[in-house]
Amino acid sequence: MDFSNLLSPEVQSFINQNIEGDINKLLLKKSPFSSVTIQEIVQQIKGKKVAQRKFPFLLKDNLIFPPNLNLEQASSQSTAEYKAQNLKGNSFLDLTSGFGIDAFFLSQNFDEITLVEQNPELIKIVEHNWKTLNRNANFINQSLETFLEDNQQKFDIIYLDPARRDQNNKKKFLLEDLSPNLLGIEEKLNPISDKIIVKLSPLIDISYLVSELQNINEIKIIAVRNEVKELILIIKNQETRSDNPDTKITCVNLESGEPEFSFNINEEKSATSEFSESLNFLYIPNNSILKAGAFNIISEKFGLKKLHPNTHFYTSENKIENFPGRVLQIEKIDGKDLKKNNQFNIISKNYPLKPDEIKKKYKLKDGGNHYLIFTQSINGKEILRSI
Repeated sequence: MDFSNLLSPEVQSFINQNIEGDINKLLLKKSPFSSVTIQEIVQQIKGKKVAQRKFPFLLKDNLIFPPNLNLEQASSQSTAEYKAQNLKGNSFLDLTSGFGIDAFFLSQNFDEITLVEQNPELIKIVEHNWKTLNRNANFINQSLETFLEDNQQKFDIIYLDPARRDQNNKKKFLLEDLSPNLLGIEEKLNPISDKIIVKLSPLIDISYLVSELQNINEIKIIAVRNEVKELILIIKNQETRSDNPDTKITCVNLESGEPEFSFNINEEKSATSEFSESLNFLYIPNNSILKAGAFNIISEKFGLKKLHPNTHFYTSENKIENFPGRVLQIEKIDGKDLKKNNQFNIISKNYPLKPDEIKKKYKLKDGGNHYLIFTQSINGKEILRSI
């Protein structure tokens, strides 16, 4: 695959000059270059725009960006850097390279790197970009199944990011519906690596994963600015697992300044919460905690009281530091105290009205520096205002 026309100084300059321009208008124009179509130019502009917010380390000259679907499916730089922490060894294998963002960071402390990708154009783009960025690897254009059939090597770490869409572009969540089928290849992976890392959809059910896959040592739930982006499975052979057979859950909310929170699944099963009406401080766990289902262990570990069995808000008389979520000093108010056109950030949890319905009922406006929380404690419905 020849990128020389796209990489010519004139074309690269034109791409950089039009990054902030109107792509739709550009598509209606004829390409100013006989050797490159306007569609090819626009794809590179789109790629650079995605890189600005998702992987800024690629905002360099002479790199090539793939089609939109590959950009969408690639991990962000921040999640890739997080996953790369404490990873090192001799040999690293990525069986589903894609655009290679995860592999670029996860493999940086390995001597020998192998990337497998069945899309011939995509693996050529990755090979070109890595060489431009002075990174070496074995780039293999094969299906995962063929590679595993022929492979005789053992690897320190194997990484997979199974495709989560079918041929009709519909999202899939069951392990057997992914490509590759994790349940189908698990027995082939275990003999060639003691540690397997798998990236999955944030929508997949954790209890389902634990029941279906053997030897899950840890599940990492990765959110970025409170939006859960990925579930990461760390699968270890029985011989390399710790003495504790329980699965560890690690919750992280990147770019938030909040601390990680870790617990074992059986800890949550045995933990209990005390309940209380709202006190002086309200604690709202970040979404990685909620995805983990850490509803009782978060209460127990921080010494907090829960408002209600179905309200995952917590409270205390005195402020507790280092909570993985939002902490608000609050006061209870009556709905009659709300004035027309008052401005609040409205939160509604375990309450019959949604935020838009609350705004309409009380004639409130969005925004401002204070929160208005409509919820329910063991004493019934409550309206709370941040101080």
